[in-house]
Amino acid sequence: MRTSSSWRRSLGNVRSFVGNTLGGLRGGSNLASWVVAGTLAYFLWVKPSQDLKREQQEKAALAAASDPYRYIEKRKPIPDPQETGLIYGKKRETKESDN
Repeated sequence: MRTSSSWRRSLGNVRSFVGNTLGGLRGGSNLASWVVAGTLAYFLWVKPSQDLKREQQEKAALAAASDPYRYIEKRKPIPDPQETGLIYGKKRETKESDN
């Protein structure tokens, strides 16, 4: 019987700790305070960082479009036909097994 009261007490301690950590509010006032805190956090931290990132991307796109003489790779490079990957040099010799 002692074990059941032990885990109930520890569960109560955990609930009390969580409640105190959240500010000691319960029910609707607790939910309302979290909504207000989340809204403030969004408008003070998240939205400005998203706006800044979007603005930087727009500036980069405008800068890329405004320079007509910049180099653009329009075709894929031709692969080297040699097996070694060297332009000059001896090809890798294949080993033939003698049976």
